[in-house]
Amino acid sequence: MSFSASIITLFPELFPGPLGASVIGRGMAEGRWRLETTQLRDFATDRHRTVDDTPSGGGAGMVLKPDILARAIDTVSPERDPRPRLLMSPRGKPLTQARVRELAAGPGAVIVCGRFEGIDQRVIEARALEEISIGDYVLAGGEVAAMVLLEAVVRLLPGVLGAAESHADESFENGLLEYPQYTRPPLFEGREIPEVLTSGDHGKVAKWRRAQSEQLTQARRPDLLK
Repeated sequence: MSFSASIITLFPELFPGPLGASVIGRGMAEGRWRLETTQLRDFATDRHRTVDDTPSGGGAGMVLKPDILARAIDTVSPERDPRPRLLMSPRGKPLTQARVRELAAGPGAVIVCGRFEGIDQRVIEARALEEISIGDYVLAGGEVAAMVLLEAVVRLLPGVLGAAESHADESFENGLLEYPQYTRPPLFEGREIPEVLTSGDHGKVAKWRRAQSEQLTQARRPDLLK
């Protein structure tokens, strides 16, 4: 069974977007993963297809209604659906490469894309939505965040990148940032490729790359070393 992603959104026309390009799009065309979108407004009950209301207690903006979103989730993800239910949210737990690997090893995901001021807390609790953030900033909605999450996950699926070693040494895979990369020409604007990389000594290359990763991580993301 291929990885199956279901998106609940007010803007299904945004998909697949970048997920339909390059190796990610080719993986979808080859059946290595599937993507379906669901229009949240299809579950509204009034003629205006209203999905939001004013926040209880007052305040600016609008909040997605729990009954409408619950109907959408129950339709897309029936009771025995093994896929985790995710909510892209700036207040969620930060997305990590470890969580990405867990998702890639599973059957897929149901992803809710919020809009406006957010969604009613009761549906988050009642449908066990896992809130995930892609960074300490706020977007207009969860669609772009969902694309970020799916690209990170899908590229780890078997056959999508073509070789497992393609991502084995990338940033965060071993707890460190990735070492610098070089390629021909050997001389560019007075800058040479480090001699160790052209030495043919694989042991020295590995040692150099490890040292570079540690130095970069210490300088840019010392929190990872903790």
